[in-house]
Amino acid sequence: MGQIIRAVAADDMIKMAVITAQDMVEKAREIHSLSPTACAALGRTMLGASLLGNAMKGEQNSLTIRINGGGPVGNLVAVSDSGGNVRAYANVPQADLPSRSDGKLDVGGLVGRDGTLTVSRDLGMKEPYIGSVALVSGEIAEDLTAYLVESEQVPSACGLGVLVGTDKSILAAGGFLVQLLPGASDELISRIEENIFLMDQLTTILHEDGAEAVLRQVLRGLEPQILSTEEVEYRCTCSRARIGSALKSTGADTLRELAAEGKETEVTCQFCGKDYLFLPGELLAMAEQDECEAQ
Repeated sequence: MGQIIRAVAADDMIKMAVITAQDMVEKAREIHSLSPTACAALGRTMLGASLLGNAMKGEQNSLTIRINGGGPVGNLVAVSDSGGNVRAYANVPQADLPSRSDGKLDVGGLVGRDGTLTVSRDLGMKEPYIGSVALVSGEIAEDLTAYLVESEQVPSACGLGVLVGTDKSILAAGGFLVQLLPGASDELISRIEENIFLMDQLTTILHEDGAEAVLRQVLRGLEPQILSTEEVEYRCTCSRARIGSALKSTGADTLRELAAEGKETEVTCQFCGKDYLFLPGELLAMAEQDECEAQ
């Protein structure tokens, strides 16, 4: 289980959320057989999605982050429910690059910098709310900050980190999101910026001291008050019915072609890797239903 802590500070002029989710990212690594750098990239995307998703109010709301930077890992997709539970995948999960000259994983190089970060919020209306920004660095946290500032006009600071061990397991994963309400003074903004600049490395704090230590360092001197603590996890919502609906959406002609092969059709959930089998007769029934609905 992971955890999201929400807090306020400076007479409620600052909102902050901190996530620690080692198990969540480890599960994604195991499901998708992620390389170390791909795990860091997808893990950061998941953490960001969880922080934003957990802030939504409606129980049925969901949020999706899609990142396409043109790099070797391809698209990164993370979907969060309103509780902050996440499922995710990378197009090329085994893609990897040598470490940077400073010894850190080259997440920006693997993701690429020639592309966009898109956030889609499904609020239960006819169409989702979609915002998109050009990638700043491909390092995810900077790109998410740019999205919040440019697309949602919210002064924000975001930090995301995944610490991968020598055996490729996840030693720490987490991050923070700080947002300032309208009317926040320049002095307050400068104080937050200084605190973030002076804080220890994010993954080191998470690994050694936990999420509350991140909160204390970012909001140092600003009298933070914790409002809530919630558990989050890697959670796939796939089912045979949902996979069947996706299969049906390929159209009657495709379904009949698959049925004509005379064998079971296997469909794998891209989020959790679970396999679903459909018999030729089931495919024909889907095709007939699709044709009836089209009339």
